[in-house]
Amino acid sequence: MPYYQQDTQSRPITYHLIIVNVIFFLATLINENFMIANFGLWHPHSPYFKVWQPLSYMFMHGGFWHILFNMYSLWIFGMAVERFIGARKFLILYFATGLGAAAAQLAVQSFTGLYYPTVGASGCVYGIIVAFAVLFPQTQLTLIFPPVTLSAKMMAIIFIGIELFLGITGTQEGVAHFAHLGGALIGWLLIWWWYKKPKRNKHENHYVHYDY
Repeated sequence: MPYYQQDTQSRPITYHLIIVNVIFFLATLINENFMIANFGLWHPHSPYFKVWQPLSYMFMHGGFWHILFNMYSLWIFGMAVERFIGARKFLILYFATGLGAAAAQLAVQSFTGLYYPTVGASGCVYGIIVAFAVLFPQTQLTLIFPPVTLSAKMMAIIFIGIELFLGITGTQEGVAHFAHLGGALIGWLLIWWWYKKPKRNKHENHYVHYDY
């Protein structure tokens, strides 16, 4: 399967998203309290909640390693996915996965009654990684640590399994594991809807599955 059969002219939406994330991060370094209070994601029951936060939080980050990992992953996987599905759909994918991550995180907070701010593009990144794994499942990827080579499909399954385990057990506090899972779910649903679901052949009156 060719990687980039859908978009003949690459439009680097991925680069623009990275730039916006970096701008937000630099602003956070200048005035962290103001940025988190106004642009982090707060639960609607919190006095800090603003209507734009479900969008703005996905450009916020809590530290250097946080933004480095997310932007590196966005660059590696985002460029490949964008070139395949096109800039418009990629932008939809980014914001939809971020909103799905926000919805999952707010649902968990409503259940636990613990209201705290959430920041980061991790939900978007997990959604894009899953999108990559669905589009290019047999692509071989080598992790930095541990240095093992896995197929994209297997890597995504392992990542999702780890997030689910950590989220249920609460082993790693301070990380929005269910936000990651929410973003991953939306990423999978969108790619399945766009490219993998059976499509109806109007002339033959039955469903045909197109193999991309």
